[in-house]
Amino acid sequence: MGACQNMNNPFLATKKNEGANLSINDKDSFTSLLSEKEIKLIIRHCVRILKIKLGWINDFDKIIVKYAKCFRLWKILQGHNDVIKSVRFSADNTKIVSSSFDKTIRIWDIVSGEQIQIFKEYCERIYIAEFSPNGQIVASGTSSQAIRLWNTKTGRELTQLKGHLISVFSISFSPDSKFIVSGSPDMTIRLWAVNSGKEIKQLLGHLDTINDVQFSSDSQKIASASDDKTIGIWNVKSGERLKQLIGHSNHVKCAKFSPDNQFIVSCSYDKTIRIWSVDTGEQLKVCKGHSDVVNDVRYFPDGQTIVSCSDDMTVRLWDVKTGNELRKLEGHADWITSFDISSDGNTIVSCSWDKTILIWRSNTN
Repeated sequence: MGACQNMNNPFLATKKNEGANLSINDKDSFTSLLSEKEIKLIIRHCVRILKIKLGWINDFDKIIVKYAKCFRLWKILQGHNDVIKSVRFSADNTKIVSSSFDKTIRIWDIVSGEQIQIFKEYCERIYIAEFSPNGQIVASGTSSQAIRLWNTKTGRELTQLKGHLISVFSISFSPDSKFIVSGSPDMTIRLWAVNSGKEIKQLLGHLDTINDVQFSSDSQKIASASDDKTIGIWNVKSGERLKQLIGHSNHVKCAKFSPDNQFIVSCSYDKTIRIWSVDTGEQLKVCKGHSDVVNDVRYFPDGQTIVSCSDDMTVRLWDVKTGNELRKLEGHADWITSFDISSDGNTIVSCSWDKTILIWRSNTN
């Protein structure tokens, strides 16, 4: 075998010299020159090298799979005529929904790039729009105090959730689509029942605008990000703030749970991305590289990579373990406000002040 042919083994080298003039047909004579002990030693040495090489190959394959996933620009979607504030995938990855200061919500087909539906908010800027996990509803947060719920099939408004005193900057559905959590410059986090449209409770504690809220994947916790430079971790059932994460030196724009809910990743006006332990509240890592405000951040579905976007007009991929930057995606001509990742990890969509949505596909597609 190849792994044994080039090894530097003193026994084999000596015996090979002794049997250098033997033909292949004389291999039995050559073998007889070796003692049983020497043969066993050579075999063990050969097997050891083979295991090392195979182990390295297996590790190398893992490295290649992880780092060779390179994203390329696949499509540019145009239609909005003002700043696009958010873009989100549907649960089945076939559609995306976008929200804009042009007072419209638009649903796009991911393959054709065509607009499927347009919901108009009349006189309100739209900060956020998101599909429910079951795909039946789009919820939007606007410059009015209301959260609007829309039927994705008919495009008709279903109801409005009223309670916030100012604009609604962020919304998040619970995984079962039954609840919505929202955040606002009125410094409150509010929990709503989707079917009844009623407010269930308020989570109080932040001292400034709340920029982002998210349910954990088990629906037990909520993460929040605020202009008060802190991140909150809240118990959904009790409304109690379990942890306050302090470390950013400026407004915190976004806070998202890892897929296993053990960590939170956050981003800020301070141009950094930070990883935190949910259990201890300890800051574990700081990722630096963006040259301007980092507006959005989240984990890849595998939990091993983080994606971020920034006013520096780049989308960047980061290695969770090392904190090192892996990739930089460039294509937007202005500040990038938001992005999302498909549930299979093969597509990224981003939106910008340049009024476009860019779709990035991995080279595994």
